[in-house]
Amino acid sequence: MKIKVCGITTLEQLHELAALGIHYAGFIFYPPSPRHAERFGLRGAQVKAVRYPLYKVGVFVDAGYEEVLRRVEEYGLDMVQLHGRESPWTCEQLMPHIDVIKALRFAENDHVEWTIRHYTASTDLLLLDTGVPAPKEERENKALHGGIGRRFSWNRLRGLAVDKPFLLSGGIEPGDAAYIRSFLTDSAARSLAGVDLNSRFESAPGIKDVEKIRRFIAELGGTQ
Repeated sequence: MKIKVCGITTLEQLHELAALGIHYAGFIFYPPSPRHAERFGLRGAQVKAVRYPLYKVGVFVDAGYEEVLRRVEEYGLDMVQLHGRESPWTCEQLMPHIDVIKALRFAENDHVEWTIRHYTASTDLLLLDTGVPAPKEERENKALHGGIGRRFSWNRLRGLAVDKPFLLSGGIEPGDAAYIRSFLTDSAARSLAGVDLNSRFESAPGIKDVEKIRRFIAELGGTQ
């Protein structure tokens, strides 16, 4: 099971998580986010100099093409994750330059399988997350693009033909290892690449609780 930890804000966190064997380290470049990569003083030259066997992933929300590529160069990113309303065409424009993850955020009545099909040919990996509807105060808060701790209903995936490697996201918490293992028995899990961890593994926004992540990986059966 591959592990992505999103919202990394310090070099120390990156070192600690790399030692745990995580596969994807997420750096958020969405200014309203409390987990913005530079909020705690992290700079591109520091991240670019790091040589670990993991993917450094830049997370963007409806950012312009030039802005994304500027951050790719500045931070030495290996992948980008598009977490806004980006179209398949937007993803296709970036694919010649960098591997692309598209986050798809599903509300209660969204058709999961149809939405996934639109992005199958224009991405390298999908991330399935929770979307609106949400309480009014959350819908109006522009900072809430991921990292809100709201669970994605994985039961909506059961029995679907998901023909693209994907990461599960949306409110995964330390006690969910058994739940994830049970999902692995479903046909939809044939394309499951791993899980995305964020706010439920923090002591405060942007401050990862590495011990929680360590225990979760052990309960999940390790990384591979």
